[in-house]
Amino acid sequence: MLVRAESPSYFVYVSNERSGDISVIDGATDAVVATFKAGKRPRGIHAAPDGKRLFVTLSGSPRMAPGLDENRAPADKTADGLGVSKDGRFAFIANEDDASALILDLGSGQSRGKVKVSEEPEGVGVNPQNGEVYVTCEEKGEVFAIDPDQQRVIATIETGGRPRSIAFLPDGSRAYVACENGGYIAVIDATSHKLLSKIQLPTGSLPMGTAMARDGKELYVSTGRGNTIVIIDTGKNEIAATIPVGNRAWGIALDPNGSKLYTANGASNDVSVVDIKSRKELRRIKVGDGPWGITTVYKN
Repeated sequence: MLVRAESPSYFVYVSNERSGDISVIDGATDAVVATFKAGKRPRGIHAAPDGKRLFVTLSGSPRMAPGLDENRAPADKTADGLGVSKDGRFAFIANEDDASALILDLGSGQSRGKVKVSEEPEGVGVNPQNGEVYVTCEEKGEVFAIDPDQQRVIATIETGGRPRSIAFLPDGSRAYVACENGGYIAVIDATSHKLLSKIQLPTGSLPMGTAMARDGKELYVSTGRGNTIVIIDTGKNEIAATIPVGNRAWGIALDPNGSKLYTANGASNDVSVVDIKSRKELRRIKVGDGPWGITTVYKN
């Protein structure tokens, strides 16, 4: 007897940095079905593994290029924080102000600890096998591996190139780090915490977001001003395809069954929908102002 599995229904959540809200897209129709306010500069957005909680990081710091004088554009620190749509337990947050990674108990709202890293921490990734937390630090081009139970740094890996985000293979053996200014993906051995290689992306690429296929065979990378998605074959660690998308592609996320890819296009104020199999952009969905982060969540 042949049983056909139906595609699960899901929502796509997009954080719009400039308009300070969240766009909700129905994955079945690829149409915006809701918009709600989130606070100042919502950027990072992540769903809990059970899909019941959504975490949104907010920032009161001004939008400005790295290295500029912050006294000329003072931050409103009352707007910094973590936005949560449903109850949860823990979150790991990159704190740019004091170069640390915060472990937050979302039930009590209290800090469970803080781990010192280097300047401009940006991306946070969790190894799916051993739970180690990786934090990218832009200024010195470093990635810190943290033991969350012992709350200490267990390794520092130099990647260079202003590392932004991290994706792990499903078996936790390797990490892939998008290095924006270097225009490459740094490949890290997650067991020995050593840099293995660098995969150079096409000229003009400023890699930012990363998403791993469920089977680990492909890595999807957004290229910022490169306005493309680069697909990397993780078996060969080589580029398999390049797909044009919207302007300033930042955040990136796969749908739950891995057939479609969504990108948050910060300059064109839309979301690209890419078909993985045909390697083509299917459509663009208008969202809020300055879409930055994106995640997909099963409908409950």
